[in-house]
Amino acid sequence: MSGDTAVRFAGIDLRNPILTASGTSGYGSEFAPFLDFDRIGGIVAKSLTLEPRQGNPPARIAEAPAGMLNAIGLENVGVDAFVTEKLPLLPPTLPVIASVFETEIDRYAEVCKRLSGVPQVAGLEVNASCPHVKSGGIEFGQRPSLLAELVRATRRAADAPLVVKLSPNVTDIAEMARVCEGEGADGIALINTLQALEIDLHTRRSVLRNGLGGLSGPAIRVVAQRMVWQASRAVSIPVCGIGGIQTGEDALKFLVCGATAVQVGTANYLDPQASQRIADETAALAARLGNPVLREWIGTLEFPGG
Repeated sequence: MSGDTAVRFAGIDLRNPILTASGTSGYGSEFAPFLDFDRIGGIVAKSLTLEPRQGNPPARIAEAPAGMLNAIGLENVGVDAFVTEKLPLLPPTLPVIASVFETEIDRYAEVCKRLSGVPQVAGLEVNASCPHVKSGGIEFGQRPSLLAELVRATRRAADAPLVVKLSPNVTDIAEMARVCEGEGADGIALINTLQALEIDLHTRRSVLRNGLGGLSGPAIRVVAQRMVWQASRAVSIPVCGIGGIQTGEDALKFLVCGATAVQVGTANYLDPQASQRIADETAALAARLGNPVLREWIGTLEFPGG
């Protein structure tokens, strides 16, 4: 793939703007038999906690119209096992962004500290869409003061570029983006899944054992594009777009909305080669439309009223 596809996101040089989304390609090595890592920008690995986490009991994944629901519960091997067992299985040239998740701010910071100085970790993505147990279960990304405290603590603990993954379940995404920028984040990623509910009429229960789940897939793409556009206009740090990307056309639309990079998620469940296909399609489409330099597409949306 030509250098015209290269972008720089949050201080991380990527050969192209296509990343895999956290939780959709495991720790990366699971996709090695299917995915040519040299044809994508990088991966965002499965979210990590201090200790291994079991996650929610099944059923924890279900189909939804134009998408899927999940309530996996962020099952993972823990940060130490990731560093010693998972990272060494990946090519040293592959940019790996480690996703960080916890339920309390000091534990978030500790995960970031344990990832500091690890040469293969190109950056950290702080998952702010999880409940803070000391605040009655409210998501960090739903209250500006909580989000500020979280970003401040993880910024102090991290020596790698810090990206904050924002919740879409808010009234004003631009405000949340500004909070992240103000506390020293190097970039933001959005959107995470939309909170959703589906019912089994035979049992009159949720189809998910956990009750509520996160909606992802094509159904949320247009919402994600709107939020990326709003956030990118509110801050000067780069934005990574996530939500329902299935094709190169989808990816290019996110760049036009203001995203510097994008993450492919649900599409990986249908096709483990989706990310490399989308990377190829994005480059080909940009060239066909008259400008093969992908970074020159970023933020070029012409919107009524400016």
